[in-house]
Formats: sequence, structure tokens, C-alpha cells
Amino acid sequence: MNDTILITGGNGNLGRLVAERLEAQGSRIVSFDLPGSDGPHSAPRDTVVLGDVRDTALLRDTLATHRPDAIIHLASLLSGSSEADPTAAWEINASASVALMQLARELAPGPFVFSSSVATYGPGLPSPLAVDAPQWPETIYGATKVAVERMGHYLRRVHGFDFRCLRFPMVLSPFAPPTALTAYPSHAFRAAIEGRPFTFPVHPETGMSNLFLDDVVDSIVQLVRADGSRLVTPGYNLHGYSLTAGEIAAELSARVQGFTCDFQPDPVVVGFVGGGPDEMDSTPARAEWDWRPKFDFKTSAATLLDRLAAEVR
Repeated sequence: MNDTILITGGNGNLGRLVAERLEAQGSRIVSFDLPGSDGPHSAPRDTVVLGDVRDTALLRDTLATHRPDAIIHLASLLSGSSEADPTAAWEINASASVALMQLARELAPGPFVFSSSVATYGPGLPSPLAVDAPQWPETIYGATKVAVERMGHYLRRVHGFDFRCLRFPMVLSPFAPPTALTAYPSHAFRAAIEGRPFTFPVHPETGMSNLFLDDVVDSIVQLVRADGSRLVTPGYNLHGYSLTAGEIAAELSARVQGFTCDFQPDPVVVGFVGGGPDEMDSTPARAEWDWRPKFDFKTSAATLLDRLAAEVR
């Protein structure tokens, strides 16, 4: 490929991995992220634009200067930060995203890949969770993601805007932010490698749909490259495997000598994940752009432990 792709949140852990994968395919990457997010990884391998995603003038200038062939929109406040500051969450996650899509219609009409979440659905829904299940989130984070999905769908239907949406489940990753309330599976793995006991903030039987980080990266790259003529679903649910907190504890106890843990359910965390689906129906993604996860829980656990062990050595 010889194209230019803009990645918002491009200096973040996920953004960098997506950038590396696309650069290996020959793409030129323009990373847009907050000041202070750039580092040695940012140059000279790509172009970096530092700024706030709420700065519409800077976004316009970035698109007009670089004329990207596609946009991957990853910039977002996470769930915990969103609940702490709902006003900022709406400005960053919703309003700024809509403004970016409007600019993209004018200046970068190629694929626009949006990172959404299982949090767009409310609690108590059936499993497997269909892509067209009612979306009535109970968090501001989920509400902002639904707002962008709806606007993207509108722009696609009315104006032919090439909006492509991925809804991720819980992600098992070595880069899970410590403040991410729902990232306790990833936090448990880090605690095990660092020799610390871990307290699960949920019941042992609490489970949810999961996906390993590498499959997240693959899905973003695959969707931005997908044949648009095959894409008919407004948003795609992705699912790797079902996993309970008790299963995580058992796997870590078997793999990491001396690992200890207990369970002290936090009503806030249980409220976030307790009513989530054990499986998200990924049939449309499999049918329309041939998506398949490469990692099950066993291979995810082994790979994650290896990466964390290499990091702490």
C-alpha cells in the first residue's frame, strides 16, 4: 500500500501498534495526539501532530495538509475518566468525534474506522449479544459512543460517508491503564508477574466477552482495508472468548508459582460488567470482511505473561 492514514490517539499504546502494523504494509501514518504523548517512538517513523481532538481548527488543518486516505479514530476518554468528568467525556468522545466526521466528509472521504465498545449496550441483555440489540447504556462513556455511532450511521445513509464501527468487548492487554475499572483481568496478570496478591473487584462467577490485544489490532487494520462494497452492517461486534474472574484466578494460579488472590466485589465495577454478555455475536464481521480471532484464552494468557515478564526483567 502507498496510502496515508490518520490515527487519532496515535501515540497511545493501541495507536502505536496499529501504526506499526500499517507501516509494515507500506502506509504513511499521521498520528494525532495530546501534547506530552509523543516520545522516541514518534520520530522519524511517522508524522506527529500534537493537539487536543477538540481543536477543530487544528483538525481541519491536519486533514487539509495531509489529505489522509483513511482515518482511524481512537482518541477517547476511558470509562473511569468519563464518569469522573461527564462534561469532558461528552466534549471529547461525542462532540469532537462528530466534528471530525464532518471534516472528514469534506477533506478525507475514505474509510473512517471508529472504536466503540460493548458499553454501548445496557445491562441484562441476552448472550450471544446481537449487533442490533437495543443500545441503552447506563454510563456516560457508553452514551457518548452510541451518539457517535448514530451520527456515523446517519452520515453513511444520507451522505454516503464511509463510516465503519467496531464494538470491542473487554480487552486483555499488557497496556491496560491502572485506572480502567473494567480492566481487572489485565491488572490481575500484571500483579501475578510482579509477585503481588490481587483482589478481584467482582464475583468469581462474573464473566464477560473478551478479546486479546493482538486481535484488536488485527481487526482495526483489517476493517480499514476491507472492501467497502461488502460492508452492510452499521457496527460490528467482536468476540474472542468468554471468561470469568474465577477462570482467570485458576489460570494464573496454575501458571505463576505463588500467586494469591481474593474476591471483594465492588458495586461500581460489578455494575459496569456484571450485566454484560458472555458472548458478542461476531457473525456479520466474519461474513462481511472475513474476520477471525487468532487467540483463545490459553494462548492469550501465555502470550500476555511472556510479554509482561519481559517488561519487568
